Amino acid sequence: MTIMLQIYCKNKNLTKEIPEGSSLLDIYEGFNLEMPYGPVSAKVNNKVESLDFRVYYNKDVEFLDITTTSGMRTYVRSLCFILVRAVEELYPDGTVSLEYPVSKGYFCNLHIGRPVELDDVQRIKQKMHEIIEANLPFLRTEAHTDDVINLFLQRGMMDKVKLLKTSGQLYTCYYRLGDTVDYYYGSLVPSTGYIHLFDIAKYYDGLLLRIPSRENPGKLEEVIKQEKMLEVFQEYHRWNRIMGISTVGDFNVACNEGHATDLINLSEALQEKKISRIADEITNRNQNGERVKLVLISGPSSSGKTTFSKRLSIQLMANGLKPYPISLDDYFVDREKTPLDANGKHDFESLYALDLPFFESQLSDLLAGKEVELPRFNFTTGKREMTGNKLRIDDHMILILEGIHALNPALTPNIPAANKFKIYVSALTTIQLDYHNYIPTTDNRLLRRIIRDYKYRNYSAEETIARWGSVRAGEDKWIFPYQEYADAMFNSALLFELAVLKDYVEPILRKVPNNSPEYSEAHRLLRFLSYFVSVRDKELPPTSLLREFLGGSSFRY
Repeated sequence: MTIMLQIYCKNKNLTKEIPEGSSLLDIYEGFNLEMPYGPVSAKVNNKVESLDFRVYYNKDVEFLDITTTSGMRTYVRSLCFILVRAVEELYPDGTVSLEYPVSKGYFCNLHIGRPVELDDVQRIKQKMHEIIEANLPFLRTEAHTDDVINLFLQRGMMDKVKLLKTSGQLYTCYYRLGDTVDYYYGSLVPSTGYIHLFDIAKYYDGLLLRIPSRENPGKLEEVIKQEKMLEVFQEYHRWNRIMGISTVGDFNVACNEGHATDLINLSEALQEKKISRIADEITNRNQNGERVKLVLISGPSSSGKTTFSKRLSIQLMANGLKPYPISLDDYFVDREKTPLDANGKHDFESLYALDLPFFESQLSDLLAGKEVELPRFNFTTGKREMTGNKLRIDDHMILILEGIHALNPALTPNIPAANKFKIYVSALTTIQLDYHNYIPTTDNRLLRRIIRDYKYRNYSAEETIARWGSVRAGEDKWIFPYQEYADAMFNSALLFELAVLKDYVEPILRKVPNNSPEYSEAHRLLRFLSYFVSVRDKELPPTSLLREFLGGSSFRY
């Protein structure tokens, strides 16, 4: 006798009886769903599962395609495995590593004992197409972690051996694609035929894996020029290799051997050295007799802009300059003049929420040596007020302006370039989980923000995660398009950071209830953090960027 289950499909807002033991793919077909670019995975009771997952109890199911963040992660993981398989077939002694997101794709390093040629790229692309056309299954196996470690040890995949040895898991799931064995910390599509669109191109000394656009999945993401971003990633990857810590497994082993304090001290010293160099460049820049009088600092949410600007100010003071902070918030238009977003709500993230003519007029007067009366925005009344606080720039003074629009050319169109120095700050995670599992840079910032919102703003993780999509949309519109305009880029991520954030954020994430739509993301982050050993923050200096989020900073905010 077939036992029937009650399955509620969120995509159709409908409940149907489905036979016990049905796979998610069976359920998708049972509901007669039609998703042009999916499904690639599904949420089962708000937890993401592969489509081969079988159901034995009543469940809520929501099918995902690549227009969702989670669905795109599944697609990219599966595409990466196809790339790994293609390289293994073509270069038996070669390897490939998926390193970081750049230019709307993913930079991959191909290790074949010689420089990468265009012919290599064409051969790999052709082989990937062959694998996709063969519609080979991704076979998932669960086994004792010790057995999986031995499997990877036999194949010389030490990045995975170190990760699994330090993960503390009793059982581990791994995947096979033909004769190729690999490990991924999230779901894959059922078979290679699910990959409908990709490209691979020669990109500097490596490869760029190109993916479909989430907004228009029938087209590839357009490649954008990100030379400065690439340089920052490569600089930090070089430091990681010098220290012998490129992956989380390397990091965990170093910490277990008692080197956590050394890693903290070295990482903090590297950041301070970078800030000092930026301060020196600002101080020494002189174009046609014009010095820098205005430092513009921008970056996405939770990138540590505020602490960076304070540490930069100290370095500038050490160089004989007098930094003076100016807040863009004080230049908001009166609230009734604030532009509205698509939902009819005040769009405070918009550039045009600022009184641009007034701001530029005051800035021009200051840079011309005139005295101005600085405003203050009263957030209670929604009005700008003049405070009587007057300012004139002398020969040693330099203005520090931090805000999301700081790099937007429309903010300071008539200020001479010689008087401006533009800095982009972001937390660009450079450590990899292993060579085939990159860490999304946004995860670093989201974890920071969850801690800060909970500690200082009384927001739950559920609320922060719910807002994160709109925060990211605002960044895509107002921040990311201008990052390459920067004179300097600063990476605020620290090598040890995720291991320190772990103990702070895990209890907050565990409070997200299973019936919440945000549970899926909370569960993913908890699983991701489980790969890190914990590092106590007692050795963190009071000037550390992380103190902005954890507390204990010597700076006032």
